Amino acid sequence: MKTIGIVNQKGGVGKTTTAINLAAYLAAGGRKVLLLDMDPQGNASSGLGLRGVKEGLYQALSEPSRVAEWITETSQERLSVLPATPDLAGAGVELVDEPYALRDLLGQIEGFEVVIIDAPPSLGPLTINVLAAADALLIPLQAEYYALEGLAGLTETVERVKEALNPKLKILGVAITMFDGRTNLAQEVEQSVRAHFGELVFWSVVPRNVRLSEAPSFSKAINQFAPLSSGAAAYKRLAEEVMQRAEKI
Repeated sequence: MKTIGIVNQKGGVGKTTTAINLAAYLAAGGRKVLLLDMDPQGNASSGLGLRGVKEGLYQALSEPSRVAEWITETSQERLSVLPATPDLAGAGVELVDEPYALRDLLGQIEGFEVVIIDAPPSLGPLTINVLAAADALLIPLQAEYYALEGLAGLTETVERVKEALNPKLKILGVAITMFDGRTNLAQEVEQSVRAHFGELVFWSVVPRNVRLSEAPSFSKAINQFAPLSSGAAAYKRLAEEVMQRAEKI
C-alpha cells in the first residue's frame, strides 16, 4: 500500500482539488484507492458527497481497530473516503505528543493499493502526523510568488521530519496548479520552480479551469463531472506521472 500525502502549509493552492482528482483518476485506472481527509474543514469529504458526516477520521484515530466502520464508498468504483468531521480540529491539540497516531491507524487499514491524504493547510500536529505516516509527498504549488516563497519552509520541515520521525519519507514531486499561461508571472514562477527543483517538478501542469471549481458543488471529481475539460486532462496526466514515480518508492 502506497501512502501519498498532499501537503502545503499555504491554503488556496489547489491541495484538496488535487487530492480528490488524483484519487479519482488512480481509481479510474484500476487501483483500489482510499482518500483520507485529514483537514478539519472536510472539503475533500464534501467534494465527494460526504456532507454532514458525524463520525470519521477523528473516531478512527481514537479507536484504530474499528477504522473499517468509518470508511465510506463513493459513487466512483474503487474509490473510498475516510471523512473528516469538525471534531478533528480537536485532534490538533491531542496529537501534539503523538506524531505516529496516523501511522498506527494506517497499519489497521487493509484492502487498498493507494492511500491519498489531504493534509490541512498548516504545519501543525495534524500535518506532522501526515509527514510521519506517508511514504511520499506531493506538493501542489500555485503559480504565484507567495506560494513559491512558502515552499522553502515546507521543504525544511520535511527534512527535519525525515531526521526525527520518518527516514523513508520522500518528496514525490511538486505539481504546479492554477496555472494561467497568459500571465508572465505564472510563466516566471514555473521557470523558477523547474530551475530550482529540476526533475522533482511534474511535467503535468494544472490550469485554472472553471470546471474544476464547479465539480465539488456537484459532489463529483472532475473525471465524472467534466471528463473532456482541460482540468480533467491535466489531472489524468498527473495521475499517470504520480504512479510511475510511486512504483519506484
